[in-house]
Amino acid sequence: MTTQHITPPAVVPQPTGSRGRFWAIAYTLLFLLTGTNVPTPLYRGFQQQFGFSPLMVTLIFAVYVAALVPSLLIFGPLSDAIGRRKVLVPAVIVAALGSAAFAMATSVAWLFGARLLQGLAVGAASGALTAALNEAEPTGNRRRAALVSTVASVGGLGTGPLLAGILAQYAPAPYKLPFIVEIILLVPAFIAVLLLPVARPATKWRPRRPSIPPSVRGVFGTSGTAGFLAFTVVGLFLALVPTYVTKLSGSTNLAPAGGAVTLMLACSCLAQLLSYGKQARILQITGLALLATGLVLLAVAGGISSLPLLPVATVIGGVGQGMAFLGSITEVNRTAPPDRHADVISSFYVVVYLGVGVPVIGVGLLARTILLLQAVQWFSAVIAVLCLIDLIALSRRKQTA
Repeated sequence: MTTQHITPPAVVPQPTGSRGRFWAIAYTLLFLLTGTNVPTPLYRGFQQQFGFSPLMVTLIFAVYVAALVPSLLIFGPLSDAIGRRKVLVPAVIVAALGSAAFAMATSVAWLFGARLLQGLAVGAASGALTAALNEAEPTGNRRRAALVSTVASVGGLGTGPLLAGILAQYAPAPYKLPFIVEIILLVPAFIAVLLLPVARPATKWRPRRPSIPPSVRGVFGTSGTAGFLAFTVVGLFLALVPTYVTKLSGSTNLAPAGGAVTLMLACSCLAQLLSYGKQARILQITGLALLATGLVLLAVAGGISSLPLLPVATVIGGVGQGMAFLGSITEVNRTAPPDRHADVISSFYVVVYLGVGVPVIGVGLLARTILLLQAVQWFSAVIAVLCLIDLIALSRRKQTA
């Protein structure tokens, strides 16, 4: 998956969709999320154009999460009250405006504004798109709808860096064309959501207020930590690994820089598909172990300047990320009380998104005093240790359960 994008549960009416509408909504999810990661391989070039530090890169990246989390909590439930179309049409427009802001950027302030718009759009659209997929699945098969949602999310997050890296490297206008292409790809998405049926309100609108019942705080502590750490690695790859790749390789080719992110997310998606149905705690323990291994190898690759070791670290880390996330969300979903299910899952998503955006700021701060390669190495080592600590906590909880 996703970023891997994660989409929250929603109150869903009976399915009233069709095959065409189902795949049109999946297309919308795919390319809405593609746009959020188009800037990933381009940050180094923006650095050179506008003269800012790696810390500023992480802040630009983090502002997306800072906008997404409150948007998710405030606007996420809104589509249940006023209908999917009334939320999704503005969300797609705002996403296109975010891409347009990147294409027109003349200073770092434009980059912050563009990421803010993208965060607002995805936060508002994610829950509505998930619910719309469930409703549009012709046979009412929610498991199939969930699988398509996961694949579209991860596919979008992985397609963005690869698309931007190839266009920026081999086509004209490298810092404008990728965003123009994204806007063009959003046109069919806009038509798809514009054609959604007008639905009667299903619930009264109320923003989600994340909270954790005492009965599941132990499980939430270990599994929420596993999800947080899994997406800390996603944040690291999205924000800084493309620059790490170019520095390690000594090449300015942007295609491999974007490809590293795509490879990690593709491995995560494949691991989740292959691990589906397996015991949640085992998935978390195995995933955290692989995640720690991948991070150590990522640090070693930089330490010994070994470019061949980098894809090995990426594959292992991606598989670990996918297993750790799948296990953590499965465990939290299983133990959440039925009357507090939405609150618990919403809280889990908030923790995960904070994992994407907040820790990488520490790498940016560290890079102000040491080289970026060294900052990524130290950060990778610290996260690897935290993975092992949570792994031990999960193992001990299993023994005493």
